[in-house]
Amino acid sequence: MTIDNFPESPEGLTAASVAAPLPRITLFTMFRLGLFQMGLGVLSLLTLGVLNQVMISELRIPGTIAAGTIAMYQFVAPARIWLGQMSDAKPIRGYHRTGYIWTGMVLQAICLFLAVQVVWQLGTSVVGGWSMQSTLWTGLLALMFALYGLCISASSTPFTALLVDVSDEDNRSKLVGIVWAMLMVGIVVGAIVGQRMLLGTTPETLQPIVNRLFLVFPLAVLGLCILATLGIEKKYSRYALRSVAVEREDQITLGRALRVLTASRQTAIFFSFLLVMTISLFLQQPVLEPFAREVFGMTLAESAGINKYWGYGILGGIAITGFLIVPRFGKQRTAKLGCLLTAACFLLVVLSGFTQNQGLLKLAVLLFGVSSGVLTNSAVSLMLDLTAAETAGTFVGAWGLAQALAQASATVAGGALLDLGRQLFQQPFWAFSLVFLCEAMGMLLAFALLRRVNVQEFRTSAKKAIAAVLENQLD
Repeated sequence: MTIDNFPESPEGLTAASVAAPLPRITLFTMFRLGLFQMGLGVLSLLTLGVLNQVMISELRIPGTIAAGTIAMYQFVAPARIWLGQMSDAKPIRGYHRTGYIWTGMVLQAICLFLAVQVVWQLGTSVVGGWSMQSTLWTGLLALMFALYGLCISASSTPFTALLVDVSDEDNRSKLVGIVWAMLMVGIVVGAIVGQRMLLGTTPETLQPIVNRLFLVFPLAVLGLCILATLGIEKKYSRYALRSVAVEREDQITLGRALRVLTASRQTAIFFSFLLVMTISLFLQQPVLEPFAREVFGMTLAESAGINKYWGYGILGGIAITGFLIVPRFGKQRTAKLGCLLTAACFLLVVLSGFTQNQGLLKLAVLLFGVSSGVLTNSAVSLMLDLTAAETAGTFVGAWGLAQALAQASATVAGGALLDLGRQLFQQPFWAFSLVFLCEAMGMLLAFALLRRVNVQEFRTSAKKAIAAVLENQLD
Protein backbone atom coordinates (compact mmCIF):
# COMPACT_ATOMS: atom_id res chain seq x y z
CA MET A 1 0.00 0.00 0.00
CA THR A 2 1.34 3.45 -0.87
CA ILE A 3 0.57 6.79 0.70
CA ASP A 4 0.51 9.99 -1.33
CA ASN A 5 1.33 13.54 -0.25
CA PHE A 6 4.84 12.77 0.96
CA PRO A 7 7.20 15.73 1.03
CA GLU A 8 9.77 15.94 -1.72
CA SER A 9 12.22 13.03 -1.76
CA PRO A 10 15.56 13.71 -0.09
CA GLU A 11 17.40 11.80 -2.79
CA GLY A 12 17.52 14.98 -4.88
CA LEU A 13 19.67 16.82 -2.35
CA THR A 14 22.95 18.18 -3.72
CA ALA A 15 26.33 17.20 -2.33
CA ALA A 16 26.75 20.68 -0.90
CA SER A 17 23.47 20.53 0.96
CA VAL A 18 24.26 17.05 2.30
CA ALA A 19 27.61 18.29 3.57
CA ALA A 20 26.01 21.25 5.35
CA PRO A 21 25.30 20.68 9.06
CA LEU A 22 21.73 19.64 9.74
CA PRO A 23 19.61 21.61 12.23
CA ARG A 24 19.18 20.24 15.75
CA ILE A 25 15.70 19.32 16.88
CA THR A 26 14.03 21.85 19.15
CA LEU A 27 12.01 21.23 22.30
CA PHE A 28 8.83 21.93 20.31
CA THR A 29 9.82 19.26 17.76
CA MET A 30 10.45 16.76 20.57
CA PHE A 31 6.93 17.28 21.90
CA ARG A 32 5.60 17.11 18.35
CA LEU A 33 7.25 13.72 17.89
CA GLY A 34 5.70 12.71 21.19
CA LEU A 35 2.25 12.98 19.60
CA PHE A 36 2.98 9.64 17.91
CA GLN A 37 3.52 7.91 21.27
CA MET A 38 0.50 9.72 22.63
CA GLY A 39 -1.52 8.00 19.91
CA LEU A 40 -0.12 4.60 20.88
CA GLY A 41 -1.23 5.28 24.46
CA VAL A 42 -4.76 5.87 23.21
CA LEU A 43 -4.67 2.60 21.25
CA SER A 44 -3.49 0.64 24.28
CA LEU A 45 -6.56 1.89 26.13
CA LEU A 46 -8.84 0.56 23.37
CA THR A 47 -7.47 -2.97 23.50
CA LEU A 48 -6.64 -3.39 27.19
CA GLY A 49 -9.09 -0.90 28.69
CA VAL A 50 -12.28 -1.33 26.69
CA LEU A 51 -12.23 -4.42 24.49
CA ASN A 52 -10.99 -6.70 27.27
CA GLN A 53 -13.97 -5.88 29.51
CA VAL A 54 -16.43 -6.07 26.61
CA MET A 55 -15.22 -9.60 25.90
CA ILE A 56 -14.96 -10.79 29.52
CA SER A 57 -17.81 -8.99 31.30
CA GLU A 58 -20.33 -8.31 28.52
CA LEU A 59 -19.95 -11.19 26.06
CA ARG A 60 -18.86 -13.70 28.74
CA ILE A 61 -15.92 -14.96 26.72
CA PRO A 62 -13.50 -16.92 28.97
CA GLY A 63 -10.67 -14.77 30.30
CA THR A 64 -7.98 -17.05 28.86
CA ILE A 65 -9.47 -16.73 25.37
CA ALA A 66 -10.05 -12.98 25.63
CA ALA A 67 -6.59 -12.22 27.02
CA GLY A 68 -4.85 -14.74 24.78
CA THR A 69 -6.26 -13.33 21.55
CA ILE A 70 -5.54 -9.71 22.53
CA ALA A 71 -2.00 -10.63 23.62
CA MET A 72 -1.18 -11.83 20.10
CA TYR A 73 -0.33 -8.26 19.13
CA GLN A 74 2.47 -8.39 21.73
CA PHE A 75 3.66 -11.90 20.86
CA VAL A 76 4.66 -10.78 17.35
CA ALA A 77 7.27 -8.40 18.83
CA PRO A 78 10.24 -10.36 17.34
CA ALA A 79 9.05 -9.24 13.89
CA ARG A 80 10.25 -5.72 14.69
CA ILE A 81 13.80 -6.84 13.82
CA TRP A 82 12.80 -7.65 10.24
CA LEU A 83 10.67 -4.51 9.99
CA GLY A 84 13.53 -2.36 11.26
CA GLN A 85 15.87 -3.87 8.71
CA MET A 86 13.28 -3.26 5.98
CA SER A 87 13.11 0.43 6.79
CA ASP A 88 16.93 0.58 6.73
CA ALA A 89 17.34 -1.17 3.40
CA LYS A 90 14.23 -0.32 1.37
CA PRO A 91 13.11 3.31 1.61
CA ILE A 92 9.66 4.32 0.36
CA ARG A 93 9.96 7.20 -2.12
CA GLY A 94 13.38 7.97 -0.70
CA TYR A 95 12.30 7.98 2.95
CA HIS A 96 13.53 5.25 5.29
CA ARG A 97 11.05 5.90 8.11
CA THR A 98 8.07 8.11 7.20
CA GLY A 99 6.49 5.79 4.62
CA TYR A 100 6.59 2.79 6.96
CA ILE A 101 5.22 4.83 9.88
CA TRP A 102 2.25 6.15 7.90
CA THR A 103 1.47 2.88 6.14
CA GLY A 104 1.61 0.94 9.42
CA MET A 105 -0.79 3.34 11.10
CA VAL A 106 -3.31 3.19 8.23
CA LEU A 107 -3.28 -0.61 8.30
CA GLN A 108 -3.58 -0.79 12.10
CA ALA A 109 -6.75 1.32 11.98
CA ILE A 110 -8.25 -1.14 9.48
CA CYS A 111 -7.12 -4.23 11.42
CA LEU A 112 -8.41 -2.93 14.75
CA PHE A 113 -11.88 -2.14 13.41
CA LEU A 114 -12.10 -5.55 11.69
CA ALA A 115 -10.95 -7.28 14.89
CA VAL A 116 -13.87 -5.73 16.79
CA GLN A 117 -16.30 -7.10 14.18
CA VAL A 118 -14.85 -10.57 14.78
CA VAL A 119 -15.35 -10.05 18.53
CA TRP A 120 -19.10 -9.57 17.99
CA GLN A 121 -19.27 -12.77 15.95
CA LEU A 122 -17.35 -14.67 18.63
CA GLY A 123 -19.68 -13.32 21.31
CA THR A 124 -22.74 -14.48 19.35
CA SER A 125 -21.27 -17.95 18.82
CA VAL A 126 -20.71 -18.62 22.56
CA VAL A 127 -24.26 -17.73 23.65
CA GLY A 128 -25.42 -21.32 23.43
CA GLY A 129 -22.12 -22.80 24.64
CA TRP A 130 -18.72 -23.33 23.09
CA SER A 131 -18.78 -24.80 19.59
CA MET A 132 -16.57 -25.44 16.59
CA GLN A 133 -17.79 -22.10 15.22
CA SER A 134 -16.52 -20.42 18.39
CA THR A 135 -13.12 -22.03 17.91
CA LEU A 136 -12.91 -20.79 14.33
CA TRP A 137 -13.86 -17.25 15.34
CA THR A 138 -11.25 -17.40 18.11
CA GLY A 139 -8.57 -18.41 15.63
CA LEU A 140 -9.58 -15.59 13.28
CA LEU A 141 -9.56 -13.08 16.16
CA ALA A 142 -6.06 -14.20 17.19
CA LEU A 143 -4.94 -13.75 13.58
CA MET A 144 -6.47 -10.26 13.44
CA PHE A 145 -4.63 -9.18 16.57
CA ALA A 146 -1.39 -10.70 15.27
CA LEU A 147 -1.81 -8.63 12.08
CA TYR A 148 -2.64 -5.60 14.22
CA GLY A 149 0.58 -6.17 16.16
CA LEU A 150 2.57 -6.39 12.93
CA CYS A 151 1.04 -3.09 11.77
CA ILE A 152 1.92 -1.43 15.07
CA SER A 153 5.49 -2.78 14.81
CA ALA A 154 5.70 -1.65 11.16
CA SER A 155 4.98 1.86 12.42
CA SER A 156 6.57 2.02 15.88
CA THR A 157 9.87 0.31 14.97
CA PRO A 158 10.75 2.80 12.19
CA PHE A 159 9.57 5.55 14.54
CA THR A 160 12.06 4.39 17.17
CA ALA A 161 14.74 4.38 14.48
CA LEU A 162 13.65 7.89 13.46
CA LEU A 163 14.30 9.10 17.01
CA VAL A 164 17.87 7.87 16.64
CA ASP A 165 18.19 9.37 13.15
CA VAL A 166 17.10 12.89 14.13
CA SER A 167 18.95 13.17 17.46
CA ASP A 168 22.52 13.35 18.69
CA GLU A 169 24.14 11.74 21.71
CA ASP A 170 23.70 14.83 23.88
CA ASN A 171 19.95 15.26 23.31
CA ARG A 172 18.75 11.72 22.62
CA SER A 173 17.92 10.85 26.23
CA LYS A 174 15.89 14.04 26.57
CA LEU A 175 13.97 13.23 23.39
CA VAL A 176 13.24 9.67 24.50
CA GLY A 177 12.11 10.89 27.94
CA ILE A 178 9.65 13.39 26.45
CA VAL A 179 8.31 10.90 23.93
CA TRP A 180 7.83 8.22 26.62
CA ALA A 181 6.02 10.68 28.92
CA MET A 182 3.67 11.53 26.04
CA LEU A 183 2.69 7.84 25.94
CA MET A 184 1.36 8.19 29.49
CA VAL A 185 -0.45 11.40 28.52
CA GLY A 186 -2.12 9.47 25.71
CA ILE A 187 -3.45 6.89 28.16
CA VAL A 188 -4.92 9.64 30.35
CA VAL A 189 -6.46 11.51 27.41
CA GLY A 190 -7.81 8.28 25.93
CA ALA A 191 -9.39 7.30 29.25
CA ILE A 192 -11.12 10.68 29.65
CA VAL A 193 -12.39 10.90 26.07
CA GLY A 194 -13.30 7.21 25.96
CA GLN A 195 -15.30 7.53 29.17
CA ARG A 196 -17.32 10.38 27.66
CA MET A 197 -17.97 8.46 24.43
CA LEU A 198 -19.12 5.37 26.34
CA LEU A 199 -21.58 7.21 28.59
CA GLY A 200 -25.10 5.80 28.43
CA THR A 201 -24.03 2.44 27.02
CA THR A 202 -26.68 -0.28 27.39
CA PRO A 203 -26.71 -3.88 26.15
CA GLU A 204 -28.76 -2.67 23.17
CA THR A 205 -26.42 0.18 22.27
CA LEU A 206 -23.15 -1.57 23.16
CA GLN A 207 -22.19 -2.67 19.65
CA PRO A 208 -22.80 0.62 17.77
CA ILE A 209 -21.14 2.74 20.48
CA VAL A 210 -18.05 0.50 20.67
CA ASN A 211 -17.88 0.37 16.86
CA ARG A 212 -17.90 4.17 16.77
CA LEU A 213 -15.17 4.30 19.41
CA PHE A 214 -12.98 1.88 17.42
CA LEU A 215 -13.52 3.96 14.30
CA VAL A 216 -12.99 7.46 15.72
CA PHE A 217 -9.98 6.72 17.94
CA PRO A 218 -7.80 4.96 15.31
CA LEU A 219 -8.53 7.72 12.76
CA ALA A 220 -7.62 10.36 15.35
CA VAL A 221 -4.40 8.47 16.13
CA LEU A 222 -3.59 8.36 12.41
CA GLY A 223 -4.00 12.13 12.32
CA LEU A 224 -1.65 12.50 15.31
CA CYS A 225 0.87 10.25 13.57
CA ILE A 226 0.93 12.41 10.44
CA LEU A 227 1.09 15.61 12.47
CA ALA A 228 3.98 14.20 14.52
CA THR A 229 6.17 13.09 11.62
CA LEU A 230 5.34 15.22 8.55
CA GLY A 231 8.58 16.75 7.27
CA ILE A 232 10.67 15.61 10.25
CA GLU A 233 12.77 13.05 8.39
CA LYS A 234 13.59 15.41 5.53
CA LYS A 235 14.65 18.24 7.82
CA TYR A 236 16.46 16.48 10.66
CA SER A 237 17.47 12.93 9.69
CA ARG A 238 21.19 12.18 9.94
CA TYR A 239 20.76 8.66 8.57
CA ALA A 240 22.47 9.34 5.21
CA LEU A 241 25.39 11.11 6.89
CA ARG A 242 26.30 8.29 9.25
CA SER A 243 28.73 5.91 7.60
CA VAL A 244 28.53 3.52 10.56
CA ALA A 245 25.08 2.39 11.57
CA VAL A 246 24.12 3.47 15.07
CA GLU A 247 23.35 0.44 17.20
CA ARG A 248 19.61 0.43 17.87
CA GLU A 249 17.60 -1.38 20.48
CA ASP A 250 15.16 -2.78 17.90
CA GLN A 251 17.84 -4.83 16.08
CA ILE A 252 18.34 -7.47 18.77
CA THR A 253 17.19 -11.02 17.96
CA LEU A 254 15.48 -13.18 20.60
CA GLY A 255 18.38 -15.66 20.72
CA ARG A 256 20.90 -12.86 21.12
CA ALA A 257 18.72 -11.27 23.78
CA LEU A 258 18.66 -14.42 25.89
CA ARG A 259 22.44 -14.87 25.59
CA VAL A 260 23.05 -11.27 26.63
CA LEU A 261 20.62 -11.38 29.54
CA THR A 262 22.09 -14.59 30.94
CA ALA A 263 25.74 -13.80 30.16
CA SER A 264 26.84 -13.96 33.81
CA ARG A 265 25.44 -14.83 37.22
CA GLN A 266 24.63 -11.21 37.99
CA THR A 267 23.02 -10.47 34.62
CA ALA A 268 20.88 -13.61 35.04
CA ILE A 269 19.75 -12.51 38.52
CA PHE A 270 18.98 -8.99 37.36
CA PHE A 271 17.17 -10.31 34.28
CA SER A 272 15.11 -12.63 36.51
CA PHE A 273 14.18 -9.64 38.67
CA LEU A 274 13.11 -7.60 35.63
CA LEU A 275 11.12 -10.54 34.25
CA VAL A 276 9.28 -11.26 37.51
CA MET A 277 8.67 -7.53 38.01
CA THR A 278 7.20 -7.11 34.52
CA ILE A 279 4.92 -10.14 34.74
CA SER A 280 3.72 -9.10 38.21
CA LEU A 281 2.96 -5.57 37.00
CA PHE A 282 0.97 -6.67 33.97
CA LEU A 283 -1.06 -9.66 35.22
CA GLN A 284 -3.82 -7.15 35.96
CA GLN A 285 -3.95 -5.82 32.37
CA PRO A 286 -6.91 -7.89 31.16
CA VAL A 287 -8.83 -8.04 34.46
CA LEU A 288 -8.78 -4.64 36.22
CA GLU A 289 -11.65 -3.10 34.23
CA PRO A 290 -13.80 -6.29 34.38
CA PHE A 291 -13.12 -6.28 38.15
CA ALA A 292 -14.62 -2.79 38.34
CA ARG A 293 -17.59 -3.93 36.25
CA GLU A 294 -18.45 -7.15 38.01
CA VAL A 295 -17.49 -6.42 41.63
CA PHE A 296 -18.40 -2.72 41.85
CA GLY A 297 -21.20 -2.64 39.27
CA MET A 298 -19.57 0.19 37.32
CA THR A 299 -20.76 1.03 33.83
CA LEU A 300 -18.55 0.42 30.81
CA ALA A 301 -17.71 4.15 30.71
CA GLU A 302 -16.84 4.32 34.43
CA SER A 303 -14.61 1.26 34.36
CA ALA A 304 -12.78 2.49 31.25
CA GLY A 305 -12.25 5.83 33.00
CA ILE A 306 -10.30 4.37 35.93
CA ASN A 307 -7.27 4.17 33.62
CA LYS A 308 -6.87 7.94 33.95
CA TYR A 309 -6.06 7.52 37.66
CA TRP A 310 -3.30 5.07 36.77
CA GLY A 311 -1.99 7.54 34.19
CA TYR A 312 -1.99 10.41 36.68
CA GLY A 313 -0.19 8.21 39.18
CA ILE A 314 2.55 6.96 36.89
CA LEU A 315 3.37 10.48 35.67
CA GLY A 316 3.61 11.64 39.27
CA GLY A 317 5.62 8.57 40.26
CA ILE A 318 8.18 9.14 37.51
CA ALA A 319 8.55 12.80 38.51
CA ILE A 320 9.05 12.22 42.24
CA THR A 321 11.40 9.32 41.58
CA GLY A 322 13.82 11.37 39.53
CA PHE A 323 13.73 14.51 41.67
CA LEU A 324 13.09 13.31 45.24
CA ILE A 325 13.42 9.58 45.91
CA VAL A 326 16.44 8.43 43.87
CA PRO A 327 18.70 11.33 44.97
CA ARG A 328 17.97 10.45 48.60
CA PHE A 329 17.87 6.64 48.58
CA GLY A 330 19.72 5.57 45.42
CA LYS A 331 18.37 3.56 42.49
CA GLN A 332 18.57 0.05 43.94
CA ARG A 333 16.92 0.97 47.24
CA THR A 334 14.26 2.96 45.34
CA ALA A 335 13.53 -0.10 43.15
CA LYS A 336 13.14 -2.21 46.31
CA LEU A 337 10.78 0.39 47.72
CA GLY A 338 8.82 0.31 44.46
CA CYS A 339 8.38 -3.46 44.72
CA LEU A 340 6.98 -3.20 48.26
CA LEU A 341 4.72 -0.25 47.42
CA THR A 342 3.32 -2.03 44.36
CA ALA A 343 2.62 -5.19 46.39
CA ALA A 344 0.78 -3.04 48.95
CA CYS A 345 -1.28 -1.43 46.19
CA PHE A 346 -2.49 -4.81 44.96
CA LEU A 347 -3.57 -5.65 48.50
CA LEU A 348 -5.37 -2.30 48.62
CA VAL A 349 -7.22 -3.20 45.39
CA VAL A 350 -8.39 -6.44 47.03
CA LEU A 351 -9.46 -4.50 50.15
CA SER A 352 -11.45 -2.06 48.00
CA GLY A 353 -13.37 -4.98 46.49
CA PHE A 354 -13.98 -6.51 49.91
CA THR A 355 -15.43 -3.24 51.23
CA GLN A 356 -17.21 -2.36 47.93
CA ASN A 357 -15.71 1.14 48.17
CA GLN A 358 -15.32 2.73 44.72
CA GLY A 359 -13.36 5.65 46.16
CA LEU A 360 -10.86 3.24 47.67
CA LEU A 361 -10.54 1.45 44.31
CA LYS A 362 -9.74 4.71 42.52
CA LEU A 363 -7.22 5.60 45.23
CA ALA A 364 -5.64 2.15 44.92
CA VAL A 365 -5.34 2.53 41.12
CA LEU A 366 -3.83 6.01 41.55
CA LEU A 367 -1.28 4.71 44.08
CA PHE A 368 -0.60 1.71 41.82
CA GLY A 369 0.31 4.19 39.09
CA VAL A 370 2.61 6.09 41.45
CA SER A 371 4.35 2.91 42.64
CA SER A 372 4.63 1.66 39.04
CA GLY A 373 6.32 4.92 38.09
CA VAL A 374 8.70 4.66 41.02
CA LEU A 375 9.52 1.02 40.25
CA THR A 376 9.93 1.17 36.48
CA ASN A 377 11.87 4.43 36.51
CA SER A 378 14.33 3.26 39.15
CA ALA A 379 14.68 -0.24 37.68
CA VAL A 380 15.41 0.99 34.16
CA SER A 381 17.79 3.66 35.48
CA LEU A 382 19.57 1.01 37.53
CA MET A 383 19.85 -1.19 34.45
CA LEU A 384 21.44 1.60 32.44
CA ASP A 385 23.84 2.41 35.27
CA LEU A 386 24.89 -1.20 35.69
CA THR A 387 25.62 -1.74 32.00
CA ALA A 388 28.82 -0.54 30.38
CA ALA A 389 28.31 2.24 27.84
CA GLU A 390 29.59 0.18 24.92
CA THR A 391 27.05 -2.59 25.58
CA ALA A 392 24.15 -0.49 26.87
CA GLY A 393 22.31 -0.45 23.54
CA THR A 394 22.57 -4.22 23.26
CA PHE A 395 21.45 -4.84 26.83
CA VAL A 396 18.51 -2.41 26.66
CA GLY A 397 17.49 -3.83 23.27
CA ALA A 398 17.64 -7.37 24.64
CA TRP A 399 15.53 -6.38 27.59
CA GLY A 400 13.07 -4.49 25.39
CA LEU A 401 12.34 -7.61 23.35
CA ALA A 402 12.13 -9.83 26.44
CA GLN A 403 9.83 -7.30 28.12
CA ALA A 404 7.40 -7.29 25.19
CA LEU A 405 7.11 -11.07 25.35
CA ALA A 406 6.85 -10.96 29.16
CA GLN A 407 3.95 -8.50 28.93
CA ALA A 408 2.20 -10.74 26.42
CA SER A 409 2.69 -13.76 28.69
CA ALA A 410 1.41 -11.78 31.68
CA THR A 411 -1.74 -10.77 29.76
CA VAL A 412 -2.52 -14.42 28.96
CA ALA A 413 -1.65 -15.55 32.49
CA GLY A 414 -3.93 -12.89 33.98
CA GLY A 415 -6.88 -14.17 31.96
CA ALA A 416 -6.04 -17.79 32.84
CA LEU A 417 -5.83 -16.98 36.56
CA LEU A 418 -9.23 -15.31 36.36
CA ASP A 419 -10.73 -18.42 34.75
CA LEU A 420 -9.11 -20.56 37.46
CA GLY A 421 -10.56 -18.27 40.11
CA ARG A 422 -14.03 -18.60 38.59
CA GLN A 423 -13.67 -22.39 38.80
CA LEU A 424 -12.51 -22.30 42.43
CA PHE A 425 -14.83 -19.61 43.81
CA GLN A 426 -18.49 -18.80 43.33
CA GLN A 427 -18.15 -15.06 43.92
CA PRO A 428 -16.48 -12.83 41.30
CA PHE A 429 -14.63 -10.91 44.04
CA TRP A 430 -12.53 -13.91 45.03
CA ALA A 431 -11.88 -14.89 41.41
CA PHE A 432 -10.44 -11.46 40.65
CA SER A 433 -8.65 -11.28 44.00
CA LEU A 434 -6.67 -14.39 43.05
CA VAL A 435 -5.03 -12.40 40.24
CA PHE A 436 -4.18 -9.42 42.44
CA LEU A 437 -2.83 -11.60 45.26
CA CYS A 438 -0.59 -13.43 42.80
CA GLU A 439 0.72 -10.05 41.65
CA ALA A 440 1.48 -9.04 45.24
CA MET A 441 3.39 -12.28 45.82
CA GLY A 442 5.25 -11.77 42.54
CA MET A 443 6.37 -8.31 43.67
CA LEU A 444 7.70 -9.77 46.92
CA LEU A 445 9.65 -12.32 44.86
CA ALA A 446 11.03 -9.50 42.69
CA PHE A 447 12.11 -7.71 45.88
CA ALA A 448 13.94 -10.85 47.04
CA LEU A 449 15.73 -11.20 43.68
CA LEU A 450 16.76 -7.54 43.69
CA ARG A 451 18.37 -8.02 47.11
CA ARG A 452 20.69 -10.57 45.50
CA VAL A 453 21.95 -8.10 42.88
CA ASN A 454 25.48 -7.04 43.75
CA VAL A 455 26.23 -3.76 42.03
CA GLN A 456 30.01 -4.11 42.24
CA GLU A 457 30.01 -7.69 40.97
CA PHE A 458 27.62 -6.73 38.16
CA ARG A 459 29.88 -3.92 36.99
CA THR A 460 33.01 -6.06 37.02
CA SER A 461 31.57 -9.26 35.52
CA ALA A 462 28.71 -8.21 33.25
CA LYS A 463 30.84 -6.02 30.99
CA LYS A 464 33.24 -8.87 30.19
CA ALA A 465 30.46 -11.45 29.87
CA ILE A 466 28.31 -9.38 27.50
CA ALA A 467 31.38 -8.42 25.47
CA ALA A 468 32.24 -12.11 25.14
CA VAL A 469 28.76 -12.86 23.83
CA LEU A 470 29.05 -10.13 21.22
CA GLU A 471 32.53 -11.26 20.18
CA ASN A 472 31.33 -14.85 19.71
CA GLN A 473 28.55 -13.60 17.43
CA LEU A 474 31.05 -11.74 15.29
CA ASP A 475 33.29 -14.77 14.86
